[in-house]
Amino acid sequence: MRILLHRADGVTGPWVRDFASVLPQAEVVLWQEGVPFAPCDYAVMWSPPGGLLKQLDGVKAIFVTGAGVDAILKFGDALPPVPIIRLGDAGMAIQMAEYVAHAVLRYFRRFDEYERQARRGVWNPLPQFDKAQFTVGVMGMGMLGRRVLDALAHFGFPLRGWSRSQKEIDGVSCFAGEDGLDEFLRGTRVLVCMLPLTPDTTNLLARANLSKLPEGAYVVNVARGAHLAEPDLLTLIRAGHIAGATLDVFRNEPLPGPHPFWDEPRITITPHMSAMTLPSESVAQIAGKIGALERGEPVADVVDRARGY
Repeated sequence: MRILLHRADGVTGPWVRDFASVLPQAEVVLWQEGVPFAPCDYAVMWSPPGGLLKQLDGVKAIFVTGAGVDAILKFGDALPPVPIIRLGDAGMAIQMAEYVAHAVLRYFRRFDEYERQARRGVWNPLPQFDKAQFTVGVMGMGMLGRRVLDALAHFGFPLRGWSRSQKEIDGVSCFAGEDGLDEFLRGTRVLVCMLPLTPDTTNLLARANLSKLPEGAYVVNVARGAHLAEPDLLTLIRAGHIAGATLDVFRNEPLPGPHPFWDEPRITITPHMSAMTLPSESVAQIAGKIGALERGEPVADVVDRARGY
């Protein structure tokens, strides 16, 4: 068995070692621009360069090593007609829950304001927010979104969720589709975006929708930068309608030095680290799915190309 591996960050050593441990019969082939090699049985990647697509002839499946699949689906019909399989979790869900819970608690306990006060040498206890009015709304209720909702439920926040199709989750007010979006937004104090990036969700968080959030709302984006219309968010923050934002993803990464977000104290920036792919967990999951495919068994987390996730 031959497995083609590509890592955009160039860090392949841990992946090669883990594959050797769980699939010792497999040969791991590292893709290099312009270097020919024999066909492979499976491909493991996330954001491949276009030149790699020519080497995918004969693969039985493509495994995507990130939470989203937009970076590979953008190639459309240039991809071979084989299953594209994403990671079910592989350690990312708990990381995402930690990140979002931290952001929500930081705003609820007003630590962001205390940080700004401290930089000015101001000692001023602030009134606490009413938790019953501090509703957290999660957009996207897949595996990661549900794990975030579970984590927030522990703290007693009122919870709501929005997704493309109707979901039912205990303790969560669920909304779906265009018909449910307005009501979802108008009752959400902290908006958490965890949606897959598709043509329907690109620019979903633009001024028209962000303005429906109640005055003093917060935005947390851990999905994709293209969900958010960055100038619109900046305008609403400067106007006081949005009280703050925690952003882990951006349209251009790394975020350019001249970007106005760097100079806005009410925007917290992190470098796309809310949920890092863990090699050992990822390789173990991929190996299990390869085994199932080899035995002719169905596997979970196959991407629906038409839906984009």
